[in-house]
Amino acid sequence: MNDDEAAKVVSSSSSQGPVREDPAPYDEGLSGAIKALIDDGQTLFQAELAYRKEQAAFGLGAVKRIAVLVILGLAFGFFTLLAIVVGLLMALAQYVGFWGSLAIVGGLLAILTAICLLRAAKAVRYVRSGLAGKDAA
Repeated sequence: MNDDEAAKVVSSSSSQGPVREDPAPYDEGLSGAIKALIDDGQTLFQAELAYRKEQAAFGLGAVKRIAVLVILGLAFGFFTLLAIVVGLLMALAQYVGFWGSLAIVGGLLAILTAICLLRAAKAVRYVRSGLAGKDAA
């Protein structure tokens, strides 16, 4: 072995380990990759935020249109039921008189109202017990 080879062996077998020539390029590459990753994350976040804003705007526009249509449908349905009630009153008035037809139609409407409200109360209790985590029977 010549003197140069011996010096390399001694320096590599020291407690410091192998000698790095220039650690700076490795660190710049890692920091550059991290910066690029952060930039990509920010770009992705901004794109997702813009997408969600557009999605919300679309949904809000659709909700407005749907709400108007539901309100109009309920109004027309109400007037249809009103016409049916008036028609029943007029038709029954010929057979049982004015007060009798009012009693029959009013009684039927009161019974239907009670049935709907009792079923709604039962549904509220069911949902409440389901949300509370109780066994809904």
